Amino acid sequence: MAKKNKKFIFVVGGVMSGVGKGITASSVGKLIQSRGFNVTAIKIDPYINVDAGTMNPTEHGEVFVLKDGDETDQDMGNYERFLGTTLTRTNYMTTGRVYQTVIERERNGEYKGKCVEVVPHIPLEIIDRIETAAEKADADVSVIEIGGTIGEYQNILFLEAARMMKTKYPEDVLFVLVSYVPMPSKVGEMKTKPTQYASRTLNGAGIQADIIVARSDIKLDEKRKEKISLSCSVKKENVISAPDVESVYHVPVNFEKDGLSDILLKELNLKSKTKDLTEWTKFANKITRAKKTLKIGVVGKYFSSGDFVLSDAYISVIEAVKHACYYNGCKPEIDWLDSSEYEKDPKKLKDLKNYAGIVVPGGFGSRGIEGKIKVAEFCRENKVPYFGLCYGMQIAVVEYARNVLKLEDAHTVEMKANAKNKIIDIMPEQKKKLENKDFGGSMRLGSYPAVIAKKTIAFKTYKETEVSERHRHRYEVNPEFVEKLEEAGLVFSGKSPNGELMEIMELPMSVHPFYLATQFHPEFQSAPLSPHPLFISFVKAAKKLSE
Repeated sequence: MAKKNKKFIFVVGGVMSGVGKGITASSVGKLIQSRGFNVTAIKIDPYINVDAGTMNPTEHGEVFVLKDGDETDQDMGNYERFLGTTLTRTNYMTTGRVYQTVIERERNGEYKGKCVEVVPHIPLEIIDRIETAAEKADADVSVIEIGGTIGEYQNILFLEAARMMKTKYPEDVLFVLVSYVPMPSKVGEMKTKPTQYASRTLNGAGIQADIIVARSDIKLDEKRKEKISLSCSVKKENVISAPDVESVYHVPVNFEKDGLSDILLKELNLKSKTKDLTEWTKFANKITRAKKTLKIGVVGKYFSSGDFVLSDAYISVIEAVKHACYYNGCKPEIDWLDSSEYEKDPKKLKDLKNYAGIVVPGGFGSRGIEGKIKVAEFCRENKVPYFGLCYGMQIAVVEYARNVLKLEDAHTVEMKANAKNKIIDIMPEQKKKLENKDFGGSMRLGSYPAVIAKKTIAFKTYKETEVSERHRHRYEVNPEFVEKLEEAGLVFSGKSPNGELMEIMELPMSVHPFYLATQFHPEFQSAPLSPHPLFISFVKAAKKLSE
């Protein structure tokens, strides 16, 4: 049972997905945090998957890895970035994870012979997980986002758990409905009917929204606020306008213009300890003031999805680039570059000179790999700032082995198991896992230490000899080739404490302005108020060359 005075805010979505529940939940948490309270955030994913690790990035978006190695939804990254906190696996749940636990408990005899049913046992497990997360974080307020939209069959049990919590703690549970208010171009006015239906659908689950966040192209007018208030049984002042903004980081500032933090505390019967959104507001203003544009190309394989680009597949990378650009006083202009295009037409590589810097992020599979290798080669030879992440490091090492060491058939065994020169090989402990088809949650995941060599770009950037970074990979630089690569001029500036795993590779600044790649994912630890140092160094080098 939750301790007295712990508060819970459920954020649910209506009308359609993608209206910004995750950013709303993050912003709500940020505002309450700014009033002096300890806040944690929880994401509920209505998938049978036990975690997000096996989900297709082009369908679900990025897999965000927590410090403890849990593979989660991208919104967990938003929570960490906005709240400046580190979350754990207790803050994330899926339908699959909940059912798995209940079934395991039944098999272990923990229900003492009772008939285990979907209701109430599944909702009770959900409630237990929410309360455990609140206790573990010692949170005054827990913000819980229920994925998808109300009315979807797979969300029923999560809404039932929320309803049961409201009954159990009537003064301590709050509901925020995020709904879309469209303005059809041929009609010329905002239409509130979809939000009315969303509100009534929520009522059908036994829940009444306390606050409605109205997402729209432009600011909600008073007439629309009055209509939503009257039709949805919500106080007019509790209808919050959420128009499109320049950056998601402006959302908490915009919410505060509608007095949302005061409303939240009033509804939860909390007295403010302080009121300080100063640093966040300064950061948002810095975004607005940035004038110089820096063109950054992100070369990936998950951008092509039908006739549109799915940037969510690399959202943490994109946000980390933004953080570093704003820190360096410039505004990023990010272009999504499909690596397979450079395989079809190598002449397009010369277009990379139009960019101040190139990022090659992580990924899996063979599609586009030769294009990425060509990109790494072009950036190395033409002194275009290059920043490789995970797979981006592996292909850079393969490229160096092929074109500098002149090793015939140099490759990664992930793509070519019978390669003559296995530059990137599978980690020993991973071989048995793959043989047993143990794919879920079995990679090298979470935070691991790396020792940084002095007199390198990495050391100049970190200013520390040991750092901790988050990983998500099965393959590594083959130790058999490390000495040869180093003799040929490649610098491994970061290694595991035992010296066996290559964590960072770079070229000396005397050879290249910035050519660095990491086996880990630094983007997972970048935040608006504390950009990751490696991204800062990359953008700084790119900006200097573009001036």
